[in-house]
Amino acid sequence: MTESTAKLVATPGQTIGPFYGYALPYEKDNQLVHRAHPGSIRLHGVVTDGNGDPIPDSMLEIWQADENGRIVQETGSLVRDDHTFTGWGRVAVDNVGHYTFTTVNPGATEDGKAPFISLVIFARGLLNRLFTRVYLPEDTEALANDPLLASLPEERRRTLVAEREPNGDLRFDIRLQGGDETVFLSFPGV
Repeated sequence: MTESTAKLVATPGQTIGPFYGYALPYEKDNQLVHRAHPGSIRLHGVVTDGNGDPIPDSMLEIWQADENGRIVQETGSLVRDDHTFTGWGRVAVDNVGHYTFTTVNPGATEDGKAPFISLVIFARGLLNRLFTRVYLPEDTEALANDPLLASLPEERRRTLVAEREPNGDLRFDIRLQGGDETVFLSFPGV
């Protein structure tokens, strides 16, 4: 086998932190909509390790549809103007592992589909980012028919479904390892 025909092996990803404070945060990074926006909610929770200890230097990104299930294709995600919804946000957790996004409940992208928010986790010790989903808890029929959720054992499904709080906000805690570990997704080629 010659050098030109040898199969190349991918090198491992590189951790990106804990250097988030230098280049990645930007003004209103976790504010997909202004809190005064009709229908705004807070998506929040805590990121913990396998021992249940908070991970204070992780960073999260979300992507989601708008309230009507439309995948938004607006430019300017890094410039928040308080009225344009881009469907994307980023936040560094605080020193006790807590994160908060101000956003809207996503609509289903197709009739009968369970609405969800895509979430990516970057953290110390992770050579590659982790992907998961945050499902809304209300539409139990759509949740039961969701192909991803249906492929999981019942006890694992609940790690992907947020808890609705009395004020309408969503609580979604992320556990990176151990008992009640959040289900993480794998995408071929990523």
